[in-house]
Amino acid sequence: MDRQVEIPLPSGHRMRAHWFCPKNANPHQAGIIAIHDIFGYTDDIERIGHRLAANGYPVLVPDLYDLPVSKPLCVVKTLKAHEMGKGEAFEQLEACRQWLLNQPEEQVTQVGVMGFCMGGRFAVLYAVQAPVQVVAPFYGEIPKDHEKLQGICPAVGGWGKTDLVYGSHGERLASHLDRLGVPHDIKTYEGVGHSYMNQHPGFVFEKLAAVSPMRARYDEEASEDSWRRVISFFEKVFSGEIQFPSAAKPYTSF
Repeated sequence: MDRQVEIPLPSGHRMRAHWFCPKNANPHQAGIIAIHDIFGYTDDIERIGHRLAANGYPVLVPDLYDLPVSKPLCVVKTLKAHEMGKGEAFEQLEACRQWLLNQPEEQVTQVGVMGFCMGGRFAVLYAVQAPVQVVAPFYGEIPKDHEKLQGICPAVGGWGKTDLVYGSHGERLASHLDRLGVPHDIKTYEGVGHSYMNQHPGFVFEKLAAVSPMRARYDEEASEDSWRRVISFFEKVFSGEIQFPSAAKPYTSF
């Protein structure tokens, strides 16, 4: 079952989001916030929400571009927060976490965050600030300084090596997490570019994006391998097989 819901924000605005309830919820009372890429809320992030729900996770997918200003200004404000690592987008994500924990339909006591491209960076930076149990970033920008990730939870994610913009950031994240002693499963795929898990229809994404510096294109083999790793890692974290103390911290905005 899935439907549109409204998430109350500190500003008083009610942000659009989509709520996916699984037919058979996982036994660990774990839910996921899935964060869209730069294209915003699309059929693709809805597809991803359905896939997570099919694996037993209640899923909340917010529309970060839904703010009480014009759509172009919404995008600008969100991208500014993306670059600065602080701003209203992080308050939106925290409102989502609180909603997920308090909604009456599914019992959720543990929260994971998954994001793609722009959403991948948001997921990483939010996981530094918030008491979430696991983060799954894909091909997002990673800070150069490992100390920027102090307090992050266990992570699973993927990058494409032929992405000339962010292709090295998966190895950067793995190095940071090793240095911080954080459990992780971060993989960089050879012969694969940006957005390899996303399926956006249309000429721009399917043709032009593939010849851009990011070499953006869906790759079924890398995508399916990533899904296997994500579901396996989520199970290990939410079941308690992988334990890490950062999940007990309070939420602190930058």
